[in-house]
Amino acid sequence: MKPASFDYFRPSTVEEAFQLLSQSGDEGKLIAGGQSLIPILNMRLSAPGCLIDISGLQDMNYIRREDEWIRIGSTTRQRDVERSGLIRELSPLLSEAVPFIGHMQTRNRGTVGGSVVHADPTAELPLSLLALNGRAVIQSADETREVELREFFITYLTTDIMPGELLTELKIPLKGMPKGYSFHEYSRRHGDFALVAAACVIDTDAEGRITTARLALGGVDAVPLLAEEAADLLLGEKLTESILEEAGTLASAHVDPEGDLHASREYRLHLAGVFAKKAIKAAYHRATGKEGDA
Repeated sequence: MKPASFDYFRPSTVEEAFQLLSQSGDEGKLIAGGQSLIPILNMRLSAPGCLIDISGLQDMNYIRREDEWIRIGSTTRQRDVERSGLIRELSPLLSEAVPFIGHMQTRNRGTVGGSVVHADPTAELPLSLLALNGRAVIQSADETREVELREFFITYLTTDIMPGELLTELKIPLKGMPKGYSFHEYSRRHGDFALVAAACVIDTDAEGRITTARLALGGVDAVPLLAEEAADLLLGEKLTESILEEAGTLASAHVDPEGDLHASREYRLHLAGVFAKKAIKAAYHRATGKEGDA
């Protein structure tokens, strides 16, 4: 099947993109890498009257450090994040997660912003950025606003972006960046969507007690979410097997996955606990300098 006919525009500036969005109204749809949208168009699950291709907007294609933030432009290719020395140095969780996205051909085309806006609950980038306490910078023709990613994902494939708005940037805070990190996911085959994924960051004091913990889970609800009950349990504790088991139980108790042809609800609940524990344990060992034991 092929998509329904549409008009195609490729703006050269952000201002031109906003003008096209305003002119097209409900018929306009933004496209960057097209790795999520094109299959949807081909299956005619969506039939916009026009596509506005923002992939050429170089003002939104960058990875840089400014003050206490990592800033990633929304049209930055996923492969550029994967290869970035700055990301590897300052936010290694992203470097660990991005290779799980599809295949190299997918990452060569797919953009950071496209993945975040598509908001698939199993996607690696939204999950990792959520664990990193990331923020979305959203712009309209009249104003710019920032939204914490924990508030950005509303429900399945739905975000806080309003008509006429554009995600321009993702920001990751460097202040208080935890030393320990881990990303784990399970899929049937390499490159498939994850059945369940977990991203975790942890910091500890000199005695190994956990001072910071964030655990994000994907594939277990309508949106990627923070397992706050499990993370809160860890605070002030050294990681023991009993604490780890309890955290895994809490992680699976506070999610609401749906079963499908890939995995039953019960299996996803089981995986949520298993992969929460794997991510916590690996992040803790990195935080305490025992990475080889992860």
